[in-house]
Amino acid sequence: MFELLSEKLNTVFARLSSKGRLTEKEVEAGLREVRLALLEADVNFRVARDFVQKVRERAVGSQVLESLSPGQQIVKIVNEELIAILGGEASRLVGSDRPPAVLMLAGLQGSGKTTTAAKLALHLKRDGHRVLLVAGDLRRLAAVEQLETLGKQLDVPVYSEGSDSSALQVCHNGIQKAKDIGAAWVILDTGGRLHLDDEMMEELAEIKKATSPSELLLVVDAMTGQDAVNSAQSFHERIGLTGLIMSKLDGDARGGAALSITHVTGLPVKFIGTGERAEALETYHPDRLASRILGMGDILTLVEKAQENMDQNRAKEMERKLRSATFNLEDFLEQLHQVKRMGPLSQVMDMIPGFSSISKRMSPEELDGDHMKSLEAIVYSMTPGERRNPDVLNGSRRRRIARGSGTTPQEVNQLLNQFRQMQKMMKQISSGKMPRGIRGMFG
Repeated sequence: MFELLSEKLNTVFARLSSKGRLTEKEVEAGLREVRLALLEADVNFRVARDFVQKVRERAVGSQVLESLSPGQQIVKIVNEELIAILGGEASRLVGSDRPPAVLMLAGLQGSGKTTTAAKLALHLKRDGHRVLLVAGDLRRLAAVEQLETLGKQLDVPVYSEGSDSSALQVCHNGIQKAKDIGAAWVILDTGGRLHLDDEMMEELAEIKKATSPSELLLVVDAMTGQDAVNSAQSFHERIGLTGLIMSKLDGDARGGAALSITHVTGLPVKFIGTGERAEALETYHPDRLASRILGMGDILTLVEKAQENMDQNRAKEMERKLRSATFNLEDFLEQLHQVKRMGPLSQVMDMIPGFSSISKRMSPEELDGDHMKSLEAIVYSMTPGERRNPDVLNGSRRRRIARGSGTTPQEVNQLLNQFRQMQKMMKQISSGKMPRGIRGMFG
């Protein structure tokens, strides 16, 4: 996400931060580059203009230019203005005093609306709510079957009717079914079209009037850039939305829609889709997203993902092993599997401060595909005794492991060196020899 924008902004900030003092002319030159970077990232030109103007007003004051670290002060100002443009604060779902709360989804075909409905259901289920999905998209072939399949995979009930029913009837009956089973939330998946048209808007308006949803969220494809912003404006003007969900944000290297949509429409983004997996839906936090754009990581989201995907008892046992220096290659392999459950390794590294630049040097395929498979193959080619005590791995054993894993002795040596470095670092963290900030990062 935001790869191109992040690279260009960090180039500008690195140059400004390298100077002990900044002149107004140097700040102006840097801001011109920032504005160009925003426009190249497909940010709405009015949004880019307003953003740069606000940063300029704050950055050319004597308090910044005469400070001991003017470059860092400008980065701080840009971060704060980015948060403001992205929406300021996280916007939560609004429920209902009389369950079930109705969450109605709208969107054009291809935006990922049906998949997002299933992701939302899983998100609410993990928060302890009982959810019912309603297959109200009768326009797209196989949309009902797709939602039913996703519901089975996630163990979430799906209400559907035959093709003779209308979308309005299905949604109305689905809400009654939700009441019957005691569901706290009912998610309505409605029909979309390839383009905006009056018939679709009228159908959505009728469903909204009949179901009185507490949330009417539009799913927009982040990869369509300013088209997503324009369609959000049109939907909001015609039917009145309460918020937005940006899908496919992981495939958008520019990020222009994310940076423009709230500022242009006045609507909050409530969730972002960051992958194809059912778990790849994140609550939208403007401050965390701004931090990612500036290459500062996103530790809070990383911790939340870890808590969702990692077994707490095993984590405590792993901590005990690390502290007693008994962490071995079996534990190392288990940690790799735990991290993989958190999502693509390239996305996980982007959340760790300082690691985003490392992840950009390798393609997602290298990080998540062949490289991980090679590591697993090497460890699996060892005997249990070798995994628990890597010190016994002499030259002949390493050659045997390389043959068994389809790798080279050099790759085996590289893994063992990485493992020893990891052991050494963990010992330093647990003993308190590392700087406090680094220890805190590792919890």
